[in-house]
Amino acid sequence: MARWRQQVLILYLSNSCLDSRVVSWAVYDGTGREAHMPGDSDQPPYETGLAALKDGWRLLQLSQLLPASAGQEFVVSYQRYECVFEKLEDTDARQV
Repeated sequence: MARWRQQVLILYLSNSCLDSRVVSWAVYDGTGREAHMPGDSDQPPYETGLAALKDGWRLLQLSQLLPASAGQEFVVSYQRYECVFEKLEDTDARQV
């Protein structure tokens, strides 16, 4: 019987378009096959969010597009253009 585990990929894009450049990212592997830490790579896993879709990642959530309020230009907060992806991996499948 298959044991499905979730992998999560969070990409922060340079703007609201899914084909824009990845500027920051986080990877979480629920299979336990790989351990990732912030800053463990200088290169993003994908150049764009669209590239992740083409590689089989499922898009779960896009960031909300909130209008900037006057006077909020220098407020430090979350990164605006966040995309959350997932893959389900069979942990019982043999690795080649």
